[in-house]
Amino acid sequence: MFTNTIQPNIVSLFSSTSSEPLSLFSQQKDGSLAADSFIHFLNDESSLPPPSPPAVLCSMPAVDDHDESNAGYGLHQTVLHIQSPTLRMTFIRSPPNTGSGDRDLGLKHKWLHLQVRNMGREWSFDIGIFDKSGRCGVVRCSTFQKEPKLAMSPAPNAPPVLHLPLSFPQPSSRPLTAWSTITLNLPSLIPHFNALAGRNQLDDDEGSHHDINRPTIMSTTNIPVPSGSYSHLSYIKVYATCRLRRIWLSDLPPDSQVPWEFELYGA
Repeated sequence: MFTNTIQPNIVSLFSSTSSEPLSLFSQQKDGSLAADSFIHFLNDESSLPPPSPPAVLCSMPAVDDHDESNAGYGLHQTVLHIQSPTLRMTFIRSPPNTGSGDRDLGLKHKWLHLQVRNMGREWSFDIGIFDKSGRCGVVRCSTFQKEPKLAMSPAPNAPPVLHLPLSFPQPSSRPLTAWSTITLNLPSLIPHFNALAGRNQLDDDEGSHHDINRPTIMSTTNIPVPSGSYSHLSYIKVYATCRLRRIWLSDLPPDSQVPWEFELYGA
């Protein structure tokens, strides 16, 4: 999608306040849960306008109304509300899904940033990455994963999935805002595929020595995992339930100054 274009130091994939915020994304909702699964733009502070019936907004995490430090806890801005009890069935994806196959973003930036509000519910996002030898892998960050894990699918050509735990600041830490900027250094993720693939193989070998009746587990040594140098980001998929303000990529370290409109600010 962007492979053959000149890529500036900062590329914004999504901004909730732009004129066409989802122009680079496709959407999917759980059609069997019309009241609970939807994707909707609203003001973060007021949660208005409400979604069209029969959709009903979920309750927000409790905030101490008597604490003045909670002023500006929400953003006085339009944001994207993604909600569903079936996390995997409701999401946005860039590049959009197409009937003829999925395109590749081809973005080579080292840093990925997401501005997201913690809704107090399970949440996850996926990214697809390639190394310079053309090997692909999926990195899944989720609030329900407890330890890093590498999952291999028996499906032909299915990429390995590196599942990483993700946590928001605890309410007891009294954060100034419910919003967080999540930053990933994409090249640093590549070595974890090999490290966990080796651990999976070691676990399989140990199991074969101790239990001859143990079900056969597919060997990870014959499945290509990303290794070596990072090449590019192929896609991003953001699942329910969350509120989303911006997604961008950059070649600048996280402590670098960004354009003022990328900053988080309250009412």
